[in-house]
Amino acid sequence: MEYTKEEAGYTMTTVAEEAARCLLCHDAPCSRDCPADTDPGSFIRSVRFRNFKGAAETIRENNAMGAICARVCPTERYCELACSRTEIDVPIDIGGIQRFVTDFEQQADMDILKKAPANGKSIAIVGSGPAGLQAATTLLQKGYAVDIYEKKGKAGGYLSYGIPEYRLPTDIVEYEIKRIKNLGAQFFYKQVIGKDVTLDHLKENYDGVILAIGADSGKMLPLFENNPYAETAISFLAKARENKGQIDLPEKALVIGGGDVAMDVNVTLKLLGVEHVTDVVYEEFSEFKASQTELDLAQKHGATIVDGYVPESVDGNEVTFKARNMEGQLTIKADKIYLAVGQKVNADGLPLPLENEEVKFNGYQTDDSQVFVAGDIAKGDKTVVWAVQKGKEAARAVDQFLGGKDDDK
Repeated sequence: MEYTKEEAGYTMTTVAEEAARCLLCHDAPCSRDCPADTDPGSFIRSVRFRNFKGAAETIRENNAMGAICARVCPTERYCELACSRTEIDVPIDIGGIQRFVTDFEQQADMDILKKAPANGKSIAIVGSGPAGLQAATTLLQKGYAVDIYEKKGKAGGYLSYGIPEYRLPTDIVEYEIKRIKNLGAQFFYKQVIGKDVTLDHLKENYDGVILAIGADSGKMLPLFENNPYAETAISFLAKARENKGQIDLPEKALVIGGGDVAMDVNVTLKLLGVEHVTDVVYEEFSEFKASQTELDLAQKHGATIVDGYVPESVDGNEVTFKARNMEGQLTIKADKIYLAVGQKVNADGLPLPLENEEVKFNGYQTDDSQVFVAGDIAKGDKTVVWAVQKGKEAARAVDQFLGGKDDDK
C-alpha cells in the first residue's frame, strides 16, 4: 500500500449486500450512539433500498464532514458498538457504507446543502478545523454571514496538517471545504488572533465570535526537551503529509505513545519504508487508547508494539524504559524518536481560562456573552466526530443568543 493511496471501498453491489445485513431496528441504537447525530439507521435503510441520494441527504443534513468522518471516525467506539447485529455476528460496517454514499454524492456532483436567506447578522469563526467548518455550515443554513479566520495557509486544521494521506486523502478534505465555500463562507488565511487581528476587532465587527481553536501542537516530555533526536508526532505527520512522504527518514525509529496519533506515526513510517519501527506504550493492551482498527493496522504493517513501559532516562538517542507493573527495564537505541504523548492548545492572546487544554467552564458561551468556544478547547472527546457535534452545538448557542429559534438544524 502506497503512503498516498487509500484502500478501495465498496462497489454498488457490495454496499447493498452489506446494508442488507441491517436489522432495520426501530429507534436504531446506532443512530442514538453517533456523537454527531449522523443517523446511520436512516441512511443505511436508504442504501438498502438503493436510494443513494436519500442516504446522502440524511448524512449531509446532520454532518457537514460526512465524507471525512466516514474515513476517520472510530466507529467501533460509537455507532458500530451499539449495532444490534453484534448479537448475531459482527456489526454493520457503518463507516464503509457512509464512505460509499459520500463518494457517490461527490461523483454525482450533488448540491445538497443550501444557505438560508440572509438574516442580516454575521459571525466570525476563529479556526477552520472540523468544529469551525461545521459551525460555519450550521450558521450559513440559518442565514448568517460567516467569516473564518485561519492562522495557517489553508483550511482544515488537523484534517489538512495531521491525519495521514492514506487515511484521509487531500481531495476529500478539499471537497468538503469547497462545499462550505460554495455555501458562502469567506476564509481569511494567515490571520493570527491577537497579532494580525484582535478579538476586540472581531467583536466590534461581528454579532458573535466562535473560537474553534484546535490542539495543534505536540507535547514534549521533559526528558526529551532540546534533544536533537526527538520530534513530536504532530510535527512529523505534518511534514509527511505536506511533502507527500518525501522527507528524511531514519533506518530505526522509536515511537513513544499509544493513541491513534502514535498508530498513525507507526503506519506512516512503515509505508514510507522505515525498516525498524518500535512503539513503546505506557498503557497495557487492556487499557489502550488507540482504536482497535488503528492498532491492528499498525501491527499489520509490521510495527513492533511494546506495552506497559514508561520512559525513565534518556542519553541522546538511547532511551531506557521501566516496566509499570513488574520488575524490569528496556533500553532502545534509535536513529529518531517520535513522541505521541498528547497535544496542546495555543491560545495566546485569547482571554480563555484553560485547564488541561480545555476551557474550565461547561457549555459553549464564555463569560463574554458575545464569544463562544468549540472544538478541542470545549469539553468533550477530541475526535473529528465530536468536533462536528461541538461545532453544531456552538452554532446553535450563538443563534439562540442572537434571538434565533432552535429548530435543531
